[in-house]
Amino acid sequence: MKNMKPEAGGFFQRVRQWHPPAFAPGYKSTVMRAPQKAPIAFPQTPSEITGPVFGREMLGELDNDLTVNYAKSGESAIGPRIIVYGRILDENTRPVPNVLVEFWQANAGGRYRHKKDGYLAPLDPNFGGCGRAITDEDGNYWFRTIQPGAYPWPNGINDWRPAHIHFSVFGHGFVQRLITQMYFEGDPMIWQCPIVRTIPDTEAIEGLIAALDMDSTVPMDARAYKFDIVLRGRRSTMFENKLEGN
Repeated sequence: MKNMKPEAGGFFQRVRQWHPPAFAPGYKSTVMRAPQKAPIAFPQTPSEITGPVFGREMLGELDNDLTVNYAKSGESAIGPRIIVYGRILDENTRPVPNVLVEFWQANAGGRYRHKKDGYLAPLDPNFGGCGRAITDEDGNYWFRTIQPGAYPWPNGINDWRPAHIHFSVFGHGFVQRLITQMYFEGDPMIWQCPIVRTIPDTEAIEGLIAALDMDSTVPMDARAYKFDIVLRGRRSTMFENKLEGN
């Protein structure tokens, strides 16, 4: 046991102006989904914080390579190949190890492999669109995939979602889950998206945009994008399922 003073951080008050309102008429789904009463916070129960836990033995060999984890032998997904990497951090920018990170996305044409996706873009027979990874002792994660395409959605007459990848970050148990989306640097459609426009702070939106990192590319193979996720604090990453606080 080390004879050291325990590390303590300050209390990070949540900044409400940083987060989108639950009711945002421009994003039509919120009209019916927005709560009518003030939110109430409940502490987690023992069953929620004691299990099950995640370990690397649960991962498949190709879980973090979406270019081949659904493909036929010798084939791969169609589209611009990219590597997405980053760190999971707490409010004091300390790494969070052994976090299960799941990710899912549309294919290069902007279509999901889902029976209710009615977009006319074709499905890629070699792309399933989902994967997972567990952070290492320094909070690092990474995965290989193809850059997803934009797609239309029935929010307005001509609304489109910019290219994005969904992330699900788990704590020690399945009920400790945060969900967010990652966008791509330089995409002009980000600023036209009705969902993104519900976020009142430009800096908060920029925290959802992955930076192109040409120094981490694989020559003649894949570009790289860096996307860190901050779990808590004044400048936490935007989490769409935890507007009341994470």
